[in-house]
Amino acid sequence: MSTTDPSNFPTSPLSRVLEQPFLLGLFLPIQDGGWTPSTLPRSTTWTFDYNKALTQRAEELGFDLVFGLAQWTPKGGHGGETSYREISIDSFMTVSALAAVTERILLISTVHVLYGPWHPMHLAKFGATLDHISGGRWGANIVTGHIPREARMFGQIRPEHSRRYEMADVFTTRLKELWSATENMTVDGPYWSMENAFCTPKPLYGRPVLVNATGSAEGIAHAARHSDIVFITSPSGNQMADAVESLPPHTAKIRAAAAAEGRALKTIINPMVVCRPTEQEAIAYRDAIVAAADTGAVEGFAAITRGGDAVAWSGQKRQYAALGGNLHIVGSPEQVVEQFLALQKAGVDGVQVTFYDFAPDLEYFGEAVLPLMREAGLRLPQADVS
Repeated sequence: MSTTDPSNFPTSPLSRVLEQPFLLGLFLPIQDGGWTPSTLPRSTTWTFDYNKALTQRAEELGFDLVFGLAQWTPKGGHGGETSYREISIDSFMTVSALAAVTERILLISTVHVLYGPWHPMHLAKFGATLDHISGGRWGANIVTGHIPREARMFGQIRPEHSRRYEMADVFTTRLKELWSATENMTVDGPYWSMENAFCTPKPLYGRPVLVNATGSAEGIAHAARHSDIVFITSPSGNQMADAVESLPPHTAKIRAAAAAEGRALKTIINPMVVCRPTEQEAIAYRDAIVAAADTGAVEGFAAITRGGDAVAWSGQKRQYAALGGNLHIVGSPEQVVEQFLALQKAGVDGVQVTFYDFAPDLEYFGEAVLPLMREAGLRLPQADVS
């Protein structure tokens, strides 16, 4: 493993998080409608204050990390009566701001590094600064952008899939070089040139945390070379019965790719958790959400996804599409934990959960599910959480 990986520093925030048997993150709803194009009443909103309160509560409950997605939508968002996700706040700015109001939790910003005028020097400087502000808790989810209309917003034509990952590899390599270099750097491309470039301050633990979201061979190779955590989807769709069959070979492939690079890599997946005291109540909650679906938004979002070339979303069976999330976990607290255990057995190292009504659903999760996760060995005893 590279000596600059933050996991190679025993006192780094990432090393502390990796002590957990099963990682636990919260995928913040910084976009209008969260993950669910439904009109069923809820408190969930995209505002910074709402997301700040969620993050602080997740930190109190012992969550390991929070994540914000980045999405670029035109007027009307993904359509429907709700103009799904028309409004969103920026992931990089929002998650960075959370560094000042939290103390322990990891903070991951999603950055489309190929859109617009991003240069590795920008993100190296910004990331090093955030690394110091957060005490080594900030990280970047490096994504290339698979949706053609997003690239066109920046006056660009989306490069084809393999070229995007070639460019992302160069970008991330330059980031790591800038964070570690003790002398000025001069490089003549490809893609980004630098003359006598130097980045200070140096990150506290080698470099900030690096993440990428992928399902393709090129994306897995990128993760194996660069990332600490890879954000995956189920190759077979959003239902647990299918996922537990398709995930073991998928996660094994990722571990093998990392091992070939002499590195270790953790996988996380994004389930929509619908939990109530009984299975019947959880199913009724799910069915009420789906019954109130904004069908125009569901269809609009699906069309945009189909228009991209992300391998992670191709060929999947999508049931209860209005519910959202990469995977659906529906049931009693005991059943939710059983499904987390099934994911762990399938080679998944953790979850990045979403909810329909975030604030009350997070509260119930903390009250009813977290204690059972500790009993099941998925989480360390609360007294062991520093």
